[in-house]
Amino acid sequence: MEIVVLTMKASVIEMFLVLLVTGIHSNKETTKKVKRPKFTVPQINCDVKAGKIINPEFVVKCPAGCQDPRYHVYGTDIYASYSSVCGAAVHSGVLDNSGGKILVRKVAGQSGYKGSYSNGVQSLSLPRWRESFIVSEAKPQKGVTYPSALTYSSSKSPAAKAGETTKAYQKPSVPGTTAQPVTLIRVLRTTTAEATHTTTLSKPSPSAGSSTSSPRPQPMGQRSQELELWSTTVYTSSPSSAGTNPGFVPKEELSTQSSEPVSQGDPSCKIDLSFLIDGSASIGKRRFRIQKQFLADVAQALHIGPAGPLMGVVQYGDNPATHFNLKTHVSSRDLKTAIEKITQRGGLSNVGRAISFVTKNFFSKVNGNRGGAPNVAVVIVDGWPTDKVEEASRLARESGINIFFITIEGAVENEKQYVIEPNFANKAVCRTNGFYSLNVQSWFSLHKTVQPLVKRVCDTERLACSKTCFNSADIGFVIDGSSSVGTSNFRTVLQFVANLSKEFEISDTDTRIGAVQYTYEQRLEFGFDDYNTKPDILNAIKRVGYWSGGTSTGAAINYALEQLFKKSKPNKRKLMILITDGRSYDDVRIPAMVAHHKGVITYAIGVAWAAQDELEVIATHPAKDHSFFVDEFDNLYKSVPKIIQNICTEFNSQPRN
Repeated sequence: MEIVVLTMKASVIEMFLVLLVTGIHSNKETTKKVKRPKFTVPQINCDVKAGKIINPEFVVKCPAGCQDPRYHVYGTDIYASYSSVCGAAVHSGVLDNSGGKILVRKVAGQSGYKGSYSNGVQSLSLPRWRESFIVSEAKPQKGVTYPSALTYSSSKSPAAKAGETTKAYQKPSVPGTTAQPVTLIRVLRTTTAEATHTTTLSKPSPSAGSSTSSPRPQPMGQRSQELELWSTTVYTSSPSSAGTNPGFVPKEELSTQSSEPVSQGDPSCKIDLSFLIDGSASIGKRRFRIQKQFLADVAQALHIGPAGPLMGVVQYGDNPATHFNLKTHVSSRDLKTAIEKITQRGGLSNVGRAISFVTKNFFSKVNGNRGGAPNVAVVIVDGWPTDKVEEASRLARESGINIFFITIEGAVENEKQYVIEPNFANKAVCRTNGFYSLNVQSWFSLHKTVQPLVKRVCDTERLACSKTCFNSADIGFVIDGSSSVGTSNFRTVLQFVANLSKEFEISDTDTRIGAVQYTYEQRLEFGFDDYNTKPDILNAIKRVGYWSGGTSTGAAINYALEQLFKKSKPNKRKLMILITDGRSYDDVRIPAMVAHHKGVITYAIGVAWAAQDELEVIATHPAKDHSFFVDEFDNLYKSVPKIIQNICTEFNSQPRN
């Protein structure tokens, strides 16, 4: 009996082993037969924002050209989901402007996002956002399946427009994980205008195939336009159930889009503003706090933003130091928070040194200076400076900086003996007409200055020091094309004209360039309105062809007055730069007098056989500053620095009242 039982047990074990081996073999065969689907990387456009994509982790391909500032990026390293995905990839250095594949992973929202300039992209600051993402190289994690088609929170996504398939959200599957239910919430939005044309609104079935767009991020406190909400539960492990519900948005994603990013700023007050605050020991802690509150109030009143005013702060004592530059904070809220954290440095009150520092360092492109926005420096002084400000301020004005002074509790009569530089404010400000100076009797009255100051700095038409010798002229070149010049020398003259033109800031609102060539006759090569960028001007100069003929300089001056300077703008300085290599066949005296009478500042450049007496007649008085002579064409380039210096010296010597 025992033998029979043992025999049966052995038979059962043998059968079990056979079945086990057969099953393993069968599974291997099945595994061999199942082919993994080929993964295709979805492509997106530069303007696609991470918040529009529902998938929590995905690989995408970005096109070329996403370095463009049109594609806004918020944050550094960790980006707000309101950012352009591809723009963030370029900013982070994962991609360059030629595009490529990237791995994107969603992470939690941050309490703040700091803007920075990196890899040709200027990212912006943002106080907070409910969702973030990180960009890395496209090296998928082992065992994770990434979507071949992205799921968008709107049916009218850029990818969908381009013909890309969108499907319901499905979390990347990892072998061995268990399906988890995810509650999705669907949002039906109807604007008031649409509602007037709708008689009934039926609640669709959760399995309906139609999709509706999810809500666009709303500003905080703004009433939502959502009319109806309903929810359903979908198991993400089931492609069939998820696939029948396109347009559904996870609850978590919906919450990330509840508010807009910060204001773009007040475009009617587009200035680049530096505050120079007094951190000297004499001011004391209480008054320093009042000064900080004043800064915060100004930041609030200005409506800071990328399309409006930008503001930075420099504190001075013994030596100046930048707390934050123009691009550090791009909202009034961020600025106020940063101002609150400023601590007093102590030391003397070296205002002149601070103004020099700002002129040399603050208003630069790397610090966020935008070029087209006026540069404004507001200096707050408790009492009086402990160094001289006149020379530093002159250089600041010549650099195009509009200096304002707020003097608080200035020196009374018996204290004036201690003031190093009497009347320092008038020596420092842009103009001495009272517009740029504010005198405050007491620190406790400083808050009353907020609105008057904001009104003045935003009045860009009156910011007179924005105009410099490089950006405020209409310059007309009158070029001798007579036979004595010759083809080779004529090209040298054109290079001289180009070298002078390069020194100026050229645009339709800054300096403009025109040119006339003359022999016995005259020809307008190009007018002030023809080209408004420096590369275009330089190309136009290069294309001027040599004419050849006689030398009628007087007629050429008259022609330039009629064809060039008659079309000059009223607020522009009119500069005529005439280049000739010989004596004129006609009279130059009367045409030169007419030019001077019409306010045209004339520079006469003579080469080789040019008549010195004629050059002095043509040139504006004093002739020694406006007439130049070189013995040969190859030496023309040597006179460029002196001509530029004289143009600027004359401009900067204008009265400041």
